[in-house]
Amino acid sequence: MVVYPQGGTQWTRWLKADGPGALIFLRILVGAVFLSEGIQKFLYPDALGGGRFAEISVPAPYFFGYLDGLAETVFGALILLGLITRVAVIPLLVDISLAIILTKIPILWGAGGLTPQLRGFWDMAHESRPDWSMLFGLIALLLLGPGRISLDAWLAKRALQPQS
Repeated sequence: MVVYPQGGTQWTRWLKADGPGALIFLRILVGAVFLSEGIQKFLYPDALGGGRFAEISVPAPYFFGYLDGLAETVFGALILLGLITRVAVIPLLVDISLAIILTKIPILWGAGGLTPQLRGFWDMAHESRPDWSMLFGLIALLLLGPGRISLDAWLAKRALQPQS
């Protein structure tokens, strides 16, 4: 285990959570959206999970629909709690990037994807608002961490305390 001169280990650096406490609001926004969307992929698999994935020609759509639902549920909950936040952000960055590529970029090109009546920049811009918000919210959490009001902050503080 690597110990850094300023104290702590490599793990505590990943848990670093000395950002403003107000980051809890960003965590609630991002975490709640992913948690909710993940749960809905299990509740409504034909509309939001595998069925939707089949419409955009994802191979093994129900497998990937449930995998996506699991990832969004688990990592969304971790972000809400502020627990291993930076680690939880990484798979969700992949998730939201794929959502933009597979469902929003086709609108820009005029292909329409799930909504063939939509075409061009303004339709894509309108339809992708939540996706871009999640993408940039995740990037902010990766760079800034979860903030002082998080389980990461509590764990990092605990890890830096001398053992008695």
